[in-house]
Amino acid sequence: MTKRLDLRVDFAFKSLFGTHGNESILAAFLNAALRFPNEKKIYKVQLLDPHFNKENQEDKRSILDVHAQLEDGSRVNIEIQLNNKHDMEKRTLYYWSKMYSSQMKEGMDYGELCKTITINIVNFRYLSHIHDYHSTFQLYEREQKLLLTDMLEIHFMELPKLLIKWRNKEVDPREDQLVRWLLLLEASEDEEITQVLEEIAMQEDQVLKKAMDEWERVSQDPEVILAYEARRKALLDEKSALKRAEKKGIIKVALGMIQKGIDEETIIELTGLTKEEIQELRQQ
Repeated sequence: MTKRLDLRVDFAFKSLFGTHGNESILAAFLNAALRFPNEKKIYKVQLLDPHFNKENQEDKRSILDVHAQLEDGSRVNIEIQLNNKHDMEKRTLYYWSKMYSSQMKEGMDYGELCKTITINIVNFRYLSHIHDYHSTFQLYEREQKLLLTDMLEIHFMELPKLLIKWRNKEVDPREDQLVRWLLLLEASEDEEITQVLEEIAMQEDQVLKKAMDEWERVSQDPEVILAYEARRKALLDEKSALKRAEKKGIIKVALGMIQKGIDEETIIELTGLTKEEIQELRQQ
């Protein structure tokens, strides 16, 4: 079997979910993600130009997001993140505001603005105080929990939390369509997940079968593979840089604790550094 692209890499995700001709795959994912009832089910989506903002370098990276418009005019942006940059909530609000305001044209009334939805799929634990793998945020009044408007909707989908539930048999892709679509992103690294999804695709889910067939096809395309490998290397380099920056921050904290005379066991507990690393810092 061909080694399939890792769909957690944003370039590969977009190749499957954000490419013209694959709109039915994106619609199926959105129906599962947004939990629309049957009467509001999405049948058509229109892929939009991802260059809806270009003001700085971060904006230019948004071209790897999947940006679409639903039949009712609602805008959706899907971003997949391998690395935790510790700025997701601010990035999310920034891109949401850009996408919402980009609808405004000269002469338009504010009432014509449509609902704007951001979906963040992350390959790390992000919301530590929330147990569920799928969290949805909107604008509510703090005390009475009244919804101010449904124009803003932000989703976080945390793949590590889902995998724990999968291994503990707390979720079933045969019963939950969102589970099957998110597990598809993990399938390149897990033969058991691949086998289960292939069975579901053959037995009951024609769109999932189309997605898996397309995934197989793009994974053999030399041009796609070349661009994918370049993007994957860039993400690995980014991850290494983030780890180095994090380690520098930890070392700085440890040095401050050493200067304050805090005992070694406490420093180890709070920083995660080894005894040998702390001893080296003492000699600096």
